[in-house]
Amino acid sequence: MMQPGDCDDRDDIDAFARFLITHHSPQLRSILLSPDPNLHYPIVVEFAELLEFDPPLAHLLFSHPSDHLPHFDEAARRCQDVILQEPDFSGHKSSKKYHVHIRISTAGSPLESPETFPSIGRVRVRHRGILLTLKGTVIRSGAIKMIEWEQIYECRKCKHRFKVHPELESGKSIKPPTSCPSRRSKSCEGTYFIPIEDSKVCQDFQEIKIQESTQLLGVGCIPRSISVILMNDLVDMVKAGDDVIVTGILSAKWSSDLKDVRCDLDPILLADFVRRTNDLKSEIDIPDEAIKNFEQFWSHYKATPLRGRNAILQGICPQVFGLFTVKLAVTLTLIGGVQHVDASGTKVRGESHLLLVGDPGTGKSQFLKFAAKLSNRSVITTGLGSTSAGLTVTAVKDGGEWMLEAGALVLADGGLCCIDEFDSMREHDRATIHEAMEQQTISVAKAGLVTTLSTRTTVFGATNPKGQYDPIQPLSVNTTLSGPLLSRFDIVLVLLDTKNPEWDAIVSSHILGIKGEPRSESDEPETNIWSLMMLRRYIYYVKEHFKPVLTKESERIISSYYQLQRRSATHNAARTTVRMLESLIRLAHAHARLMFRNEVTRLDAIAAILCVESSMTTSAIVDTVGNALHSNFTDNPDEEYAKQEELILEKLIAVE
Repeated sequence: MMQPGDCDDRDDIDAFARFLITHHSPQLRSILLSPDPNLHYPIVVEFAELLEFDPPLAHLLFSHPSDHLPHFDEAARRCQDVILQEPDFSGHKSSKKYHVHIRISTAGSPLESPETFPSIGRVRVRHRGILLTLKGTVIRSGAIKMIEWEQIYECRKCKHRFKVHPELESGKSIKPPTSCPSRRSKSCEGTYFIPIEDSKVCQDFQEIKIQESTQLLGVGCIPRSISVILMNDLVDMVKAGDDVIVTGILSAKWSSDLKDVRCDLDPILLADFVRRTNDLKSEIDIPDEAIKNFEQFWSHYKATPLRGRNAILQGICPQVFGLFTVKLAVTLTLIGGVQHVDASGTKVRGESHLLLVGDPGTGKSQFLKFAAKLSNRSVITTGLGSTSAGLTVTAVKDGGEWMLEAGALVLADGGLCCIDEFDSMREHDRATIHEAMEQQTISVAKAGLVTTLSTRTTVFGATNPKGQYDPIQPLSVNTTLSGPLLSRFDIVLVLLDTKNPEWDAIVSSHILGIKGEPRSESDEPETNIWSLMMLRRYIYYVKEHFKPVLTKESERIISSYYQLQRRSATHNAARTTVRMLESLIRLAHAHARLMFRNEVTRLDAIAAILCVESSMTTSAIVDTVGNALHSNFTDNPDEEYAKQEELILEKLIAVE
């Protein structure tokens, strides 16, 4: 006798099958033609499509996903039978696949609301049982295990056979049933069941932990995390440090039954669909109107390109007056160069690294915080609160199993890692980031876990000099940083707070003008300063769309300057290594991108040389740059540059 619920289930399966035949017939045909019948095959279904096709069915799936997702999988198996019977498909080598899973993607659907797309810290009991979508960063990735997923038992009394599944929330394997679920006989009260041989089904299983992004939180908020269970084709899709969007069913995880121990319920998400968002860069949306504005901006400054460049740089940390050299260095570091592969197949990094060495009150932390806002993905930490494990990766034990938990450099993969108070780190902790800065990987061998993690990140450090800065001593003595670490920074700017009455008067007038009314006509605030969002869009756009190439002239200038530095390398031996040549190339690429070009010209090569000159305690080319702290925006940057270019080229011609 058929129960009323069976009829409803059949209607749902038929409705799901009609939707799959209409919208996903090509994917089903591809699955049928696949050779391996034992693999698990996903079909990604956009919730917006289902909502448009059958709104009541979509709302039913959203409100009761645990009941209706299995119906969707069954509908996929039925659709295969329909396609196999088609005349034009009969001649192909095909086979029905029983492990087909429907994955529900809620991107762009009405589900993306604060109620159904909450932050991890706002997950509550009311979200339990619905189709929930969470966004975060993977901070822990467990080992892939095998779990008993299905076992058929037979009731000895009424001979009824039924399937039993494990309780994922408790982490236990399949428990033998305690009562017979048979609907054929209401009087069956069997309590003895036998497992059917060869009916056990095992599946892949992995547990990860995701944490909400710190960029979306306010000051003082602690980022929350939640465990996520991945099954079958979802396992091994993500690793520690990946940004993900997970759609699934919220449930509660409880500990094992222990006497006199309170059972705590922790939220856990049973994932149905996982999407990596590392490459999507979904946070930065650049409309066509913004791109036209960039093109019009550069067409306006075609005759005076450096004036246009300085107009962009004035939007970098506008609360800090002057410091033109620092603002240029920060911009070039954020834009970065072009990664390339040399003849031996070795990857040469495109990301630049910047270190600010300066006296207290020179605005180092201000630049760090502003750079973190400009970057699409950033992590800010301090040297005093960072250990080698916190910066790289740490091994933690959870439930008797060792797992790797990502540190700051891994979480900032593809973005920016800001380390303030760099000098406060222990020497051992500083040594751990050598590999992460140059090879852009972290090799781990902890607790039997041997692996390599990716750290394609830009490192932005700030440190105070050791005591009073002595210009006579080399940089490694003044900063207590080792030579190998200093050589990894493309630019090391020294900000010395020397007493300059004229500069002090200008800075005080600027600060008082910000606090109250402008003091004079010359101190009127800039009206054309680029906004933070505009700068973010511009930096992202030039990084994605411009791949500059060195010209013969720029190659000759960079090569001559490198040879000149090598000849006078007595004072800067830690900086004048082959890495300096790579730094010059990266900075020239970044400057060409900043100037909205695909070609590295003489101007870009000279600008890269000026940046490196600013980071030298003794310049190989005398009097080209002064104190970086007192560098200001000039009224006629193109004329000023012409003088510097003439002086630099004279020096370099003498070398040749």
